[in-house]
Amino acid sequence: MVSKMPLAVTHVLLTTILVDLYRDYVTKHKRLFTLWTLFVAGVAGLLPDIDIPVRFVLSNLGVAVPDILHHGGLTHTPFFGLMFLIPALVLWSMKKHKLSVMFFVVTFGVLFHTVLDYAIGGGDEAGLMLLYPLSEDRIRMGVLLGDEFFASVTAMDALILLAWLFHEERKHKIRDFI
Repeated sequence: MVSKMPLAVTHVLLTTILVDLYRDYVTKHKRLFTLWTLFVAGVAGLLPDIDIPVRFVLSNLGVAVPDILHHGGLTHTPFFGLMFLIPALVLWSMKKHKLSVMFFVVTFGVLFHTVLDYAIGGGDEAGLMLLYPLSEDRIRMGVLLGDEFFASVTAMDALILLAWLFHEERKHKIRDFI
C-alpha cells in the first residue's frame, strides 16, 4: 500500500483557516492573533513534514537515518507537538503573551497535522505512533485510502480554499483591498 497523507497545501490551508476562525470568533485577545500569527500557523501545519528534507539531506551526506526519523515517525507524534507547549506555558507565565501565542499556535499546527494524517491518510503504511514515547505501536484510521485518494484531496483543497475566500469576503470585505 502506498503512503497516502493529505497534501502539504491541505495542512497549510486548514491550520491557517482554523486559527483565523479562532481569531475571528473565539478569542478575546485579538491583538495577539496578527497576520503574522496566521503565517506561523501555516508553517506549523507543515512542520511535521520537516522529516522529509532532514532525511534527504542526511541520506545525501551518507548519514544513516534511524527509522524514528523517517516520514511519519517522531515528527508525526503528539509528543513532538506537545514539546512546543512547554515554552508556550513558560512564556505565558512570564507575561510574554505574544510570543507565547506563537508557541500555542505551533503546538496546535503540529497536533492538527498529526490528526489530519491519521484520520485522512493513516500515516505511513503501518500508521502513526500516537502513543510515542510510551509505545512505538503504529495505528491508523485512513478514511481516504482508495484509488480516488489524489483526486479526493485535490478537490478537497480547492473547496477548502473557496470556502475560506467566501468567508473572508463576507467577514472582512476583502474586495476593498483589490
